[in-house]
Amino acid sequence: MVKEPYILYIEDERSMIDLVHQAMKFLGYKVVGALSGKQGLAMIRERKPDLLLLDLMMPDFNGWDIYRTLKTDRTLNDIPVIVITARNPEWGRVIIDDLPPADDYITKPFDVEYLINSVKSLLAAPL
Repeated sequence: MVKEPYILYIEDERSMIDLVHQAMKFLGYKVVGALSGKQGLAMIRERKPDLLLLDLMMPDFNGWDIYRTLKTDRTLNDIPVIVITARNPEWGRVIIDDLPPADDYITKPFDVEYLINSVKSLLAAPL
């Protein structure tokens, strides 16, 4: 039996989580949402996701803080991350110079088909 990938989306806008959940449902993937950075980190520590979708601008714990936490933790640094944000990619590169780049960086509003292809590609890649 093939294990369904566990995809976590940390995003403070419920409508974005719902949109991505609907898009991934057609692939047979279930997306679980966390509405805050703190909630998302707790969920990651409870069950390591196969893929993380990550918003950057959140009120309690921003996405780059979460990213830094993951990439500096030996037990979590292999989680593939797709950043989904309204921010320009150049802004993110400045902040994470000392860390490996995100696996993909998608700017809102985004092309759902591009997101689907990125998710499929990362989940197909060997860990």
